[in-house]
Amino acid sequence: MKELLKEMIIDAQSGSLFTGTTRHLKPTRVNNKATIIIGVRRSGKSTLLHQIAANLMLEGVSKENILYLNFFDDRLSNLYSFGLDMVLQSFYSLYPHKKSQETIYCFFDEIQNVPGWEAYVDRILRTENVVVYISGSSAQMLSKEIATQMRGRALSWELFPFSFKEYTDHLTIKNDLPLNSQQRHFIENAYQSYWNCGGFPEVVGLEKSLRIKVHQEYFDSILFRDLIERYDISHPRALVDLAKNLLENIASMYTINSLTGFLKSLGYNVPKSSVSEYLKWFEDAYFLYTVRLFDASFRRSNANSKKIYCVDHALIRSVSSGILTNTGHILENIIFLAIRRLTADIFYYKTKGNLEVDFVFNNAEGKLILLQVCETLVNPTTRMREINALKTAMIELNVNTGFIITQKETESIRLESGIIEIIPVWKYLLIPNL
Repeated sequence: MKELLKEMIIDAQSGSLFTGTTRHLKPTRVNNKATIIIGVRRSGKSTLLHQIAANLMLEGVSKENILYLNFFDDRLSNLYSFGLDMVLQSFYSLYPHKKSQETIYCFFDEIQNVPGWEAYVDRILRTENVVVYISGSSAQMLSKEIATQMRGRALSWELFPFSFKEYTDHLTIKNDLPLNSQQRHFIENAYQSYWNCGGFPEVVGLEKSLRIKVHQEYFDSILFRDLIERYDISHPRALVDLAKNLLENIASMYTINSLTGFLKSLGYNVPKSSVSEYLKWFEDAYFLYTVRLFDASFRRSNANSKKIYCVDHALIRSVSSGILTNTGHILENIIFLAIRRLTADIFYYKTKGNLEVDFVFNNAEGKLILLQVCETLVNPTTRMREINALKTAMIELNVNTGFIITQKETESIRLESGIIEIIPVWKYLLIPNL
């Protein structure tokens, strides 16, 4: 095993790094803590590790001081029999003069495949002169588990599929506001492409049928490898059918009772407690997300109906039948993901008169943001409904600016209580923080 590890270490050092499109996530390293990149499968975690390694070399770190191993490599499937100690032993047998004398930058890709990795990383951070970067599929590497097993020696960073800004970076399209008319034309065309293909890096540029096939394989991998195998689920088919049902009803309300009833209608005898667990596991896997009612009382917030969103809007269309999913819901999912990249604390709001506002959250400056999503305000009835809901919520929550995101419209509406800004989706997705 030692000879194999030495060979893999040298191969990684002599090979070229695939750095792809520069991601906007910039993990900040903290001394004596492992930096962990966590996110849904195929979101670009390994590529981000390569980008970090490449930047270190640009800063003067020698290639010989970088130890990169991908534990998804089947040649390492029996490493647990020898113990992870073999990793640094193999490295220092190649470079004995570096032990305790130079900082070694360890990149452990998919290390969660090796039992006991947490204790190993914790120990080398305490006893060796190392900096550690780790990536892993989130359902197998939950931050709360890491915090417990590594005793605070880890800091996790979330990586999502391409944002629209990253997508346009990938296409080398200028995306810094303001834009001239030609640049805006390019951006609007890019948004239509992003609408169709979504943000998973691997599917960008694929023709439709192949893209759908890849998305469906992602769906299967997330459910079967990250959830069913991990948790040894007794009703695997029920979990799959529940996931598909939620994708069919994306951006819609649900209750545990309604989901349990749905499964019972299909013949599954799954208790409500298991349905609650399934939803928690979906979120742990960075696959599906729940949004609760905005309320000062957690009990009331948790007791009310919740809304469901997915990690990628195009994956929804590739997996669901499309019978219940409409374009307005897809747009709402896109906006949810833009907000989720900023914060995990996202809510919807119900006014005292039972009018709904899609999203309530605090931006990076701590300012409360009220945001409504609507494809178009051309219909007078729709326009009145959306504006009245937002205006009422602004008064009740003492907020003087509200936002409505549409596909194409731009307008400012002045009210006695403040102003409502109507913004086209492509422009909102280029604004880093409202």
